[in-house]
Amino acid sequence: MGAKLPKVSVFEADEMVYIQIVKKKLEDAGVACSVSTKYLNTMLATPTATALKLEVNINDEQKAFEIIDEYLQSKEN
Repeated sequence: MGAKLPKVSVFEADEMVYIQIVKKKLEDAGVACSVSTKYLNTMLATPTATALKLEVNINDEQKAFEIIDEYLQSKEN
């Protein structure tokens, strides 16, 4: 059994609807992802509404950023 790959955060949003849209786009492209609401240090940082993050395996990071960039560019037009 292989070691689990580390996960990296690739997208943050303050509303779950945006997280779900990007999550669906990543999954449709074959990139497994998960939603994280973990706080790294609640002693130093007050949890805020922007604590929603999408995480992917480190090997999928580049592909995920390409998909997210494409989505954000299409949203601007």
